[in-house]
Amino acid sequence: MASFSYECLNRQGQTVKGQISSENIPQAVDKLRSMGLSIVELKEIKIKKKSSFLSMEKKVTLGDLTLFSRQLSAMISSGIPVTRAINTLSRQSENPALRSALENIARNVEGGMNLTDAFSAYPHIFSDLYVSMIRAGEAGGMLENSLLRLSEQLQKEKILKDEVKSAISYPRTIGIFALLIFIAMLVFLVPIFQGSLPQHVEINVITQFIFDMSASIRSNYLMWIFAAIAIVAVFTFFFKSRAGHDFWERIKLKMPVFGPIILKSVIARFTRTLATLMEGGIPVVQALESAGPTSGSDVLNEAVQLATKRIEEGKSIASTLEESDVFPPMVTHMISVGEESGSLPSLLDKVAEFYEQEVAATTRGLQALIQPIALIVIGILIGGMLIALYSPIFSAVTSSGG
Repeated sequence: MASFSYECLNRQGQTVKGQISSENIPQAVDKLRSMGLSIVELKEIKIKKKSSFLSMEKKVTLGDLTLFSRQLSAMISSGIPVTRAINTLSRQSENPALRSALENIARNVEGGMNLTDAFSAYPHIFSDLYVSMIRAGEAGGMLENSLLRLSEQLQKEKILKDEVKSAISYPRTIGIFALLIFIAMLVFLVPIFQGSLPQHVEINVITQFIFDMSASIRSNYLMWIFAAIAIVAVFTFFFKSRAGHDFWERIKLKMPVFGPIILKSVIARFTRTLATLMEGGIPVVQALESAGPTSGSDVLNEAVQLATKRIEEGKSIASTLEESDVFPPMVTHMISVGEESGSLPSLLDKVAEFYEQEVAATTRGLQALIQPIALIVIGILIGGMLIALYSPIFSAVTSSGG
């Protein structure tokens, strides 16, 4: 969905400026005219993708959205008008991107745009889940309740993401640390050992390989740097391409150790989002269509989108999700019980809570297991190199003693 900036005249002849989200220009025109606005200027906003490494703009985090949603819910519950509440929160927001978006949202709503369209004009900040809950709250007259559910959902999603991130970042940090130590030994330590060896001493194959690698890195360091950059660039380009993305989506859920953690987190996020949407009054099919993309897995999303078509044909949610082979039997069984008893949102919450606890427990166990393994790997790496470096000296001393 594209975003368009507009300049219009309202019924009082006042100039109104803002942004609107729509599939194309004709639909944007229809939306503005339905709000009683006469269009002066309408143009599409071209979003320039910036490198996350070079961009200095602070991203809007789940914590920012959680705090904003809770505060907006409290202000609306106190009887403060929506536009005034959003204006107040925009002024006290510490995030420049969120502050700018909220200022425009308040301006658009004051100009006659409904709240859902105003929020949907910023898809890079407010997800499909967020917009869907705003739409349900606005239509049902329970906006403060929808915002409160959103803040709880976002808070739990933040905790879940932090758990998964900590499980993956620890071994990655250890691996980078071990690689840096290995390179430092090749550059600084190996030449000292090589210079201290007696003449005509017999050098084994492994030690000679280490000497050659050290000499190559020191004499052709630019080539090694360019080669490392090229390898990183190729992998980055591949995994950002459609084929690479699809390949990663297929294998990440099947990886040893980390695959089960990712799958549990994906299911927890999906079931929690689906429960939140259904509690907010969103119809089942629409809730599934919105919850699938927020899961964080294309494999699960494809299974859910296929399930929605089967549900529209009259099949149950549990049977369609069971056919996908993505969801564990416990999940589909709980969904089946929820459908039969009419308590599906509460059972989905229990499923999400179970898997969130599983992710937390597995993460803690993995961190406790990785620490000694990492120390052993680093010890083998450093100890192996030292043994390889000292072995010619040991051989020379032994032969001299003989």
